[in-house]
Amino acid sequence: MSNELIISATPEGCRIALLRDKSLVEFHEDNGATKFAVGDIYLGSVKKVVQGLNAAFIDIGYEKDAFLHYLDLGPQFASLMKFTKLVRAKKITGGRLEKFHAEKDIDKHGKIGQQLSKNLVLPVQVVKEPISTKGPRLSSELSIAGRYLVLVPFANAVNVSKRISSNEERKRLQRLIQSIKPEDFGVIVRTVAEGKDVAELDKDLRNLVKTWEEGMTRLTTANPREKLIGELSKTSSILRDLLNESFDNIHVDDKKIFEEVKTYIHTIAPEKEKIVKLYTGKAKIFEHYGIEKLIKSAFGQTVSLRGGGYLIIEHTEALHVIDVNSGNKSNREENQETTALSVNIEAAKEVARQLRLRDMGGIIVVDFIDMRNQENKRTIFKTMMEEMEQDRAKHTVLPLSKFGLMQITRERVRPQMNIATKEVCPTCNGSGKIEATILVTDQIEEHVNHLFEKQNEKSLVLALHPFLYAYYTKGMISKRLKWFFRYRRPITLVKDSSLGITEFHFLNKDGEEIDLGGQAKAQPPVPAEA
Repeated sequence: MSNELIISATPEGCRIALLRDKSLVEFHEDNGATKFAVGDIYLGSVKKVVQGLNAAFIDIGYEKDAFLHYLDLGPQFASLMKFTKLVRAKKITGGRLEKFHAEKDIDKHGKIGQQLSKNLVLPVQVVKEPISTKGPRLSSELSIAGRYLVLVPFANAVNVSKRISSNEERKRLQRLIQSIKPEDFGVIVRTVAEGKDVAELDKDLRNLVKTWEEGMTRLTTANPREKLIGELSKTSSILRDLLNESFDNIHVDDKKIFEEVKTYIHTIAPEKEKIVKLYTGKAKIFEHYGIEKLIKSAFGQTVSLRGGGYLIIEHTEALHVIDVNSGNKSNREENQETTALSVNIEAAKEVARQLRLRDMGGIIVVDFIDMRNQENKRTIFKTMMEEMEQDRAKHTVLPLSKFGLMQITRERVRPQMNIATKEVCPTCNGSGKIEATILVTDQIEEHVNHLFEKQNEKSLVLALHPFLYAYYTKGMISKRLKWFFRYRRPITLVKDSSLGITEFHFLNKDGEEIDLGGQAKAQPPVPAEA
């Protein structure tokens, strides 16, 4: 199984695609200035205590107050508040806890009013990003995630991931971490720590303690709504959580991001540094690897299956519904039960991929094609369980009901990824009225003549839809060749599937769009494929 990470720079940040065996399994957009991301720790201020909900609303700078339930305060909340007061009073410097005397755990059946009051200032961590009309969800049970370990202040326990199945390895990791962890810090050992030696784990632990101490230094003078500890960028967090031996390549098309990724990988896994490669091709990196096409085909309401079936995906405020249909597959198998089993197995694999790709959370109901054979139903359940094992989000999968429905719950910590796949006509902008599309070639001809004859351009780059690209390049003596014979100057044609069929752009050799008035204006580089 091969994994490739493709990172494309955009004016706002970057787009990240994870390919597994050339299939798109995760897609993320990082605008470079994401606020209120999962893992961020803020200094919040209590705006309202709601006894009926046993919760409080906290101001951390978002347009809507964040939500903090009593159960999310954590057992060590009294210790956290005592520590916060001492740090802000400068009676404790840094984040070390050796000389700090922890308080008793709070009552897990207590009331929010016993712990919080209006305008109280406290550190809180984002555990769920703002979704729809809701503000962020918070916790006061702070933790800082690293590559191999998660640091939990005010706790002492060492817990090992349940995915590490070997009892010997679990005991080894527990003994090892217990011997190196600082006093009054708890540690959760992540799955990727399996088989790692003490030097790597100790290095990761030191980095986490350093991050905690830097955050507590900021706490001394921080104002409410300020960020104390920030989560890594989307790119780095994906690398931290996913990077393993199966990664073959990481392709980046921006030199700055390339250096950042290479530096980060050198820090967490120096032996994998050589897999980071700077892409310098003329075509856009997503165009070159076919990712634009994969995105368009994967995010529609209807998703086709290779065997001829298809999925219909509907979203509501309460849940997501996925309907499985056999399509033209029904004509190929010998009986209905065989057809249903074949389509359902393929659909289960695609549903697991779609949940991860779109980051769909909450309740998901999948309506599989009805099957009578109980063994076949168990096969579908087993297939879904196996496919969901790769999903990092917490999830629960229930067996098929007698109605052929499968219920899945998946942790929802950020808004669902949604890509518009229905393209608005570039000429009419959705009005439904356009000029005759045949005129686009006449317009291009006029512009070429104007730019060469009137503006005296030495060379041109013409970016256009693949259909138009084919029109101008087909045949031994193509339209492009005729232009060269006529003007004695080169025209480089670039196909860009992100453009509408009647869209085109003229660019100079530096990739800047040429204005017909003679001005060249800065434009994001257009993917080129000569």
